[in-house]
Amino acid sequence: MKVEVKKRCKIEIGVKKRMQQETKGKIAMLFSLIVICFFVELMGDWWTRYSVSTWYPTLKKPAWTPPGYLFGPVWSMLYLLMAIAMWLVWQTETALSKTSSYVLFGVGLFLNLLWSFFFFRLQNPSLALLNLIALDIIVIATIFSFYPINRLAALLFVPYLIWIVFATALNVAIVFLN
Repeated sequence: MKVEVKKRCKIEIGVKKRMQQETKGKIAMLFSLIVICFFVELMGDWWTRYSVSTWYPTLKKPAWTPPGYLFGPVWSMLYLLMAIAMWLVWQTETALSKTSSYVLFGVGLFLNLLWSFFFFRLQNPSLALLNLIALDIIVIATIFSFYPINRLAALLFVPYLIWIVFATALNVAIVFLN
């Protein structure tokens, strides 16, 4: 009887340790995704910093252009939601392949970063617009790839899609007004 209790205790301790390790791994992955997303935001900010106070104010913009102070907080929230969404996909156990979701997420981050480079660093709204159209398509594809794996992850990407479609409309207006 005592031997059985000792065996059961060892098994329970082993299971508990494994669960703690899995939890630590999941937290580490979430943290890593947040760092990656915010690194992309910081790189975009770096490319934006100079032109946003010199070149950008000289552009003709539509009346519905949001105030500049709104962009930082909105992007920070969107990057956080994107990181959480990718983490949800990563940690969801499924028989479905996640490869396309990972690739689409990475391509989307890269295109997002490129927009800042094209628009602010190169000061080329037309090239930035082409990039945004590609980003819109990639984000829609990402939502569709996330949905069968984790519906919440797909839903967390919807605010991002709304914002970049709005950004696309704003970019179109800037191209035509200038």
